[in-house]
Amino acid sequence: MGVTGPSGPVMDRDEVDRALARLGAEHEAIETSLLALQDHAGRRLLEGAELTGTTRERWTAAEASISLLWTYFDAYADALRSARDVRSRRRWPNRDDLVELTELLRGESVTVAGSAAATASAPTMAGTGKLSERFTLAELVERMNELYAQSLDMVVAADAVWSALPARIDLLAAELQRTRQLAHSVGVRPGEHPAGDDLERITRTLTSLREQVVSDPLAFWLPAQGSSAPGGGRPDTTRYDREARALDEVRREIDAVLSVRQDAETRLVKLRDVLSRADRTLAEARSARGEVLAKIAASEVPAVSGPPTALQEQLATAAEYRRHAQWHRLSPLLESLEQRAEDELLRARESLTAVTAPLAVRAELRGRLDAYKAKVARHGLAEDPLLVERYDAARRMLWSAPCDLRVAEQAVLRYQHAAADLLVPKVPGQAGHGGPQDRRGES
Repeated sequence: MGVTGPSGPVMDRDEVDRALARLGAEHEAIETSLLALQDHAGRRLLEGAELTGTTRERWTAAEASISLLWTYFDAYADALRSARDVRSRRRWPNRDDLVELTELLRGESVTVAGSAAATASAPTMAGTGKLSERFTLAELVERMNELYAQSLDMVVAADAVWSALPARIDLLAAELQRTRQLAHSVGVRPGEHPAGDDLERITRTLTSLREQVVSDPLAFWLPAQGSSAPGGGRPDTTRYDREARALDEVRREIDAVLSVRQDAETRLVKLRDVLSRADRTLAEARSARGEVLAKIAASEVPAVSGPPTALQEQLATAAEYRRHAQWHRLSPLLESLEQRAEDELLRARESLTAVTAPLAVRAELRGRLDAYKAKVARHGLAEDPLLVERYDAARRMLWSAPCDLRVAEQAVLRYQHAAADLLVPKVPGQAGHGGPQDRRGES
């Protein structure tokens, strides 16, 4: 390899044979890849689709690239065939053969001709303004690899979106249709129930989404960050996922309406019972308030409100909804009524407790007085004059009407204190032990 030609050092026979073998293997690999790209399902779909937006722009460029790829490949195959023809002239090529082979294998021996329109759309030749270019075989392989990767990336991305989203949209649309039929059967219709309006909106959105996915799949493609492999990324399902969640919410709403249809009568009966108990409790509170005002003096007794007529009216409305099978209206009304009825019953019970509190205080004082009297009797002190006097005074106050609770409580306390003094054992030698005691003035 001591001689030099226009393309550098002249290759020897072994170098030529190795280069031809390598280029032949590359030729087969490129041909296989191009045929696979030609038969790719995504490319066939792109050829027959009415494309819009980003996909239309990129497919126009990709078609030019694929066309240019075949032009490059044919030029590459012709150059390789020429080199093989030269090499096959003789078993031991002479210097002229080796110079020619070196020029074919290493020099800019490949001329690619094409129209300006064909090359203008290709990403690697855009803006060159040339009708032909000259390449070495290595440069041509590199250019073909670039064009192939770009074209395959576009085809794979579009095919991935078409394989994923339309089928999922169709399944969701079928589920949407079943949900609409069920919704219609229970009165959930557009303009009458929010869920009916949501179903209409989801229907319009899915129809529009499918049209956009079919015509512009690359608008729904998210390339993988940092990935250079063709087709690196995933379909963007954000809009689809949002509508799927919205349909799930509508289904839950319709399930609630169906549940109402199944147990509406039971819930209405329970509501009537709760409101009836609330009314009875309020009536009891009003009656107790009159009794308290008559029997207890110097006590503030809260007023008792009347029964909630608004709840009764809404209960009647709920019964009408059930009678006319308006389940979509009955569902939210029942939920509201159930909560408000429980609140009303609680309010009535609290009102009764507040009104009867003075009577409870009087009953507690009566019970305390009698308990201490029984305790004194067990110790044989029931006839003690002071205890008898104070017991009678407290009893008159507690069993008279109206009863002044504050005065009566003081009377009971005086009786308790006197009883406690008598029940405490006296220590020998304590002042007053064993002598007469006058307790009539104790308070």
